[in-house]
Order: sequence, then structure tokens, then C-alpha cells
Amino acid sequence: MSKADNMLSILWLLKKGKRLTAKQLAEELEMNIRTVYRYIDALCASGVPIIADSGHNGGYSLLERFNEAPLFFDMSEQKALIQAAVFAREAGYPYGEALQRAVDKLKLYTNDEQLNELNRHLVGFDVIHAPQPSSQEWLLQELEMSVANGCTMAVEYLKGNADSTNQREVDPYGLVYWRGKWYIVAYCHLREEIRSFRVDRIHSLIQTENRFDRPHGFSAREFFMSTLLPDIDNQENLMLVRIEGKEQSINDLSQHWLLSYVMVERTATEIQYRLDEKSVATFLPHLLLPYGRSIRIMEPSLLQERLVAVTTALLDYYQKM
Repeated sequence: MSKADNMLSILWLLKKGKRLTAKQLAEELEMNIRTVYRYIDALCASGVPIIADSGHNGGYSLLERFNEAPLFFDMSEQKALIQAAVFAREAGYPYGEALQRAVDKLKLYTNDEQLNELNRHLVGFDVIHAPQPSSQEWLLQELEMSVANGCTMAVEYLKGNADSTNQREVDPYGLVYWRGKWYIVAYCHLREEIRSFRVDRIHSLIQTENRFDRPHGFSAREFFMSTLLPDIDNQENLMLVRIEGKEQSINDLSQHWLLSYVMVERTATEIQYRLDEKSVATFLPHLLLPYGRSIRIMEPSLLQERLVAVTTALLDYYQKM
């Protein structure tokens, strides 16, 4: 038999609940006792909670609770799951209690040595996110269910600068977590188009009797990103932005979540983008302001002028205080 078959045979023998010595396993499977030791070590490395008892009545056995486990993970998989759970909880994952139960089960089906190793990998692993509103968990659960089941939802929504909420029905296509906030991408019956809505601005949510079919192949992530990125399809209307600066500042700019999509060239001390005029005149001066004298705008002149205007307005504001 192959190595995998022999390891599986050992596992099934141990799952019968009887403590077996390496000699008994070797005789049962007609193999060398040293081979049994190697297979036992390999099973332990794969995440199987085998208990080794020494002494007169010693031998190998499985952790009793392991017989109830439908599958098992090796140590790297277990570590990845519990660390990923930290990310999810801190991001406001809507099924936090279920996630914690899953982690508890994962730890339950391990022996002491494996549990200690898991805890060593978890104790120094932390994630910091902005706190999520307590009411948001229920909203996210309802929205996730509506995405999965194709249920139209009636929502009461507060737009960014509005004084009051408005009512609308939406067909939720997908949830997106971006920069510390949850968004629902949905078809809005009021506007008759697909839009994204911040979940923390939803004041009420009611499931209607209407159903919808999600567009085939639709990606909520791709739609959401398309609403954030500048219009770069029309190359004739794009402006060349050229920035020189210190190497660390150029590195930071090259890794910016938005500018990385429009970068056309870079060296250690210079970076170039192609952006539409609106983006150059509006958000880019505010984005570059914190870099101060570590960078220098070489072109276009529009960006230089807008950066001067922004800093002058800020100076006037504080001088008049």
C-alpha cells in the first residue's frame, strides 16, 4: 500500500477507540515498527490529535472528541483560520458568534501540544479597525441573507449631506468592506440603476415579498471599484502628472490604493500618472498636501496652482482665527 493508504489505515484503527502500541499497529498492518513511528509523526503534523501514553498500559489513541469531527486541518491551516478570524471580527463580520464557535471547535479537536502551538501564534497577532456600530451586525446579517436569497429590501436611507432619510426599495447584489466601512451594492428602484450604499447610513430595513435574479457574473467588488477610480477610458482627455521627490515618498505614492491604478512610469525619485482634469483639480491636491516639501510637482501647472490655492486658503483660515 502507499504511504497515504497506510496512514489512513492507522487512523481508522485508532478511531475504533482502543489504545494500541506501535508494535500492535505494526503487526496489524504488517509493517516495520519504525515505519509506524514515522506515520504517527506525519499524522500529528497533519493535525490529527494523537495521544501517546507511556508505561505498562501505554500506547497510541485519538482524542475522544476527535471521533465527532467531520474533517481535520494541519497546523498551518489551523493557524490561518484562527488568525483570519481575528481580521473578520475586527472588521465587524456579521456572524461573529458563529465564527467564535467555529474557532472554539477547532481548538477543541486538538491535543495539548497542538493547542499550545496555536495559542503561541495567536497571542502576538492583533488587528486594529475603527469600532463598528452595534446595530450594524443585524443589518449586515439581513443584507447578506437578501443577497443570497434574492429578496428585495425596503430601506430607509440617509444620504451623505441630507437632513432626513428617504424610502426606497433595493435589490442587494453584494456586500463590500472598504477602508473601515461596509457597503451594499444594489439595484435602486428609485433611481433605476445600480448604486452603492453605506450600511451605517441605513436606518431601517424590511424584507418585501418581491424577488429578483442577480445579474449573471456580476461582481460587487468590480462595480464598487469602478465608482472610485478616475475616468481613464478617454485617453485624449487625460493629463500627465509628474512628481519628483524623496525615494520614500515616491514609494508611498506608488502604493496608494487609487493612484496605483493610473501610474504610467516611475523611478526611484520620480513618478508619473495620467488623470482626468477633475481628479487633478479636486482630490489630488488634498492627497499630496501631507507630503509637504518631500515632493515637488513638476507638471501640470493646474496641479501646482490648485495646491497653492489649497494651502493659501488653509493659511488664511488659521490667520483669521
